[in-house]
Formats: sequence, C-alpha cells, structure tokens
Amino acid sequence: MNGERTLTGRERFTMMTAFPGGSMAQERLAYYELGYGEDFGLTGLTERLGQAGPEVGMAAALGYAEEIAAGSEGGEAVELGEDARRLLASELPEHVLHTVWLASTRQAFDPVDHGMGVREWLERISEVSTAQLRRDKRSYVPPPVRPVRDERLCRAAVAEIRVMAPDLARASAIPDLVRCLEQVVTGADGDLGVRLFLRSLKAHSVPVPQEEYRRLLVLGWQFGFPPAVVHDGLRIVWPPVSTSRYGLDDDFGLSRLAVLFTAGWHHRTPRATVENAVQYDGYERPPGSEAAILLEDTRRILDSALSDDTISLLWLAATDRGHDLDRFGLSGREWLEQVADVCEAHLSEVAPAYVPSVSAIRTDLRSAVLGEIRETAPVAAGTVIGPGTLPLQGTAVWNALEQVASKVDPDLGFRLLLSALKILQLPLTETQYARYETLGSDFQYGQSHLLFSVNHLIQRN
Repeated sequence: MNGERTLTGRERFTMMTAFPGGSMAQERLAYYELGYGEDFGLTGLTERLGQAGPEVGMAAALGYAEEIAAGSEGGEAVELGEDARRLLASELPEHVLHTVWLASTRQAFDPVDHGMGVREWLERISEVSTAQLRRDKRSYVPPPVRPVRDERLCRAAVAEIRVMAPDLARASAIPDLVRCLEQVVTGADGDLGVRLFLRSLKAHSVPVPQEEYRRLLVLGWQFGFPPAVVHDGLRIVWPPVSTSRYGLDDDFGLSRLAVLFTAGWHHRTPRATVENAVQYDGYERPPGSEAAILLEDTRRILDSALSDDTISLLWLAATDRGHDLDRFGLSGREWLEQVADVCEAHLSEVAPAYVPSVSAIRTDLRSAVLGEIRETAPVAAGTVIGPGTLPLQGTAVWNALEQVASKVDPDLGFRLLLSALKILQLPLTETQYARYETLGSDFQYGQSHLLFSVNHLIQRN
C-alpha cells in the first residue's frame, strides 16, 4: 500500500465497525482514501498466488492470505474478509466461483486439488481475516455484508466486460469465463466483480487498447479504486510516445524538473533525481512521455543561441539555487547535456521506436508572454533569488526569461516565469491571473498547473 497517509489497522477497523458492511459506492471511504495504492483484498491474494507459480500448496496459499490480512497493522483483513463473504453471501453456483477463481489466479492454486470446493476455501479466507481482526477486539463478529449493487455502475461494468469478451475468451482456455464474470458483477458484488475482471485480463495478458483502458480507469475511480488497481500489470496497447500534453494535470518538462532540485533534493545524486523524474508518466500516458517532453525542453535550450551564463542563470533561478552548478564544476550547457542523456537512455529502454521530434512553437503567443514578463519586471527588480553569498538579482533573471520567450520558446518562458513568481512570492492581481489562465489554456496546461504554482499569490479584493 502507498499514498499520502495510510490508515492504521486500528483506524481501519474502527471505520469498518462504524459502517458495518457498507459499500464503497454508498457509505465507506473510497479505497484510495483508505490509503490503498495497489490491489487489495481477495484480488490482492489472487495476484500473489498467480505470481507464486503453478505449484502452490494449501499451506503456502493460507500463508499468503495471512500475510495480506496482517497488512497495515491488520487493517487489510477488513477488505480480504469482506470480499470473501460477499461471494459467500451470493447465490452464485460453485461453477461460477471456481471459474473466476481459476482465471484470476492464473490457475496457480485450485482448492479442488486439495479436496475442497471454492466456497469452503472462501470460508477459510474469511476465518483468516476474522482471526486477524480479533487480535484488536476479541469479541469481533463479522457484520452482514452489503455488496455494491449500484445498478448504473454494474451496467457499466458489464458493458466493459463485453467489450473485452472476445479477446479474453481467446486468451483464456477456461470455458464460460466471460459469462461467469458478468454473474459476479450482477449476482454478487459489482466492486469485486470488476476487480476479478481486471485480474483475469492481467493473468492472461490480454492486450487492452488505450481507449478501453481509459474507460476502465474511469470505472475504477467510480468504484473507489486507486489507479494502480487498473493500471499495474495490465497489458495496455499504447500509441507511440509523443510530447502531447494529454493526461497532464500540473507542471512538466524542464520547469517541473527544476522544482525537484529545490530544498531537499540532495537526498539523491543529481543524475538519480533526473532518472526518477523521467519515470513520472502517470497512469494516462505512454511510458516515456515525460522523458520526451523533458528532452524537447532541454534540446530547445541547448540548440538555441542563449549564452552559457544565461542558461546557468535560468537553471539556478528555477531551482532557487538548490542545485548550484558551481559546486559540481558544471556549466549550464554541460548540465543540460547530462539531462538530455538521461532522457535518451530512458526512452531507448521503454520506447525504443521513439524518434525525438520538436513540436511547433506557439509564436502567436510570444507577444503575450513577453508582455507578462515585462509587466512583472519592475516588481522583480528589487528582489534576489537563492541563498548564500551569490544571490541572483531579479533584474538579471527577468532579462533571461525574456530571452527564453523571444529566442527559444514562449511556452517554456511562461512556465519558467511561473516558477520565478512562485519562488519570489510576488503578488498578482486577479486580472493578471485571469490572463495567465488564458495563456495556460492556449498552451494546453492541465487544470492544476496554475492552481499549484501561483494561485495563492493573488491579492484578492
């Protein structure tokens, strides 16, 4: 599990008893609000079994269940036990339960081979969960389950199963799998049915087109899943890598990289920080997208007529002098060459067919960006950026920003302006911010780009 804050076992247990059996769609917090960042519950167990290989015995299978139940100080036993009991409380026949269990585990562990039916096996899983929860409260009794039966969500889930039905049927040798998955959604629990469907796609390496994947992300979010429950392990058919800004919500490219080198970056080496940054593709972009955008920004500057001193000044200002190139004996160009090398190495690994290209510059927006830089220049003139004995004068920084906007790329110049305004905490009027929003829309920035960078600087009447 991961997330900003993971609830402790005690907190999760308290929530479960406060809303006994409540569904994600109705009463309980979404799974991502509980702190989950990956698969969990019964499907977390089937993933673990599928990864273990074809020779999993009963003792090992029970051991995996106990490990999952013990997660988050025992809090993850809540989801594991409830998942098992939702299936047990349904009227689904043994055949259906057996089919979806085999599909989601990649047939790694079949309880029938150990002399028990799937219902009996689910009872054992429920017992493991209950035993874990009784460590906190000895009198604990599992509450009645109230499965997710939201008609709209279940219809949407069945529709997505049917879209993938032909490919899933071809990839799996398990008869009647698609119909059985639909029955879990409509006859037991929509939430668990979708997760078993996703696990079946992953277990059989079914190729999922990007548009279908995006719909599954939306469906998962409606059920309260963290994006990784859909994304991780899914064989997504991505389009070629590009510098498109689709799926970006906030900053990106060189301006985003610079933020990572402000206070605190020193816990990594400079190269390791860049290597980490280029992997930030999120869940909606092809692998290599962030590296492609960062490479484009970097190459634009390296291929420009900007002086080495100006490049160094821009980097030091954008990082609040957090990555002082002088300490490493580097010029601005030498450093950006290293950044480009990391981008190219990452792209060769995750998108070997990618050929770097430079997208068209929005020259029609150059005058607007220059106007915003010049309007804030008088306020910046009396400021300095960076700690230490060699602070950067605001006037010099704004002159460098103007050179980027006029000689390199107005888009990059505008993003670096936003970074400098944030570092210096310069006040903005509502009128200025409105113009920034228009420019951000024209440059196809994500909804949170300005919100997280300069929205707090507005001096409201």
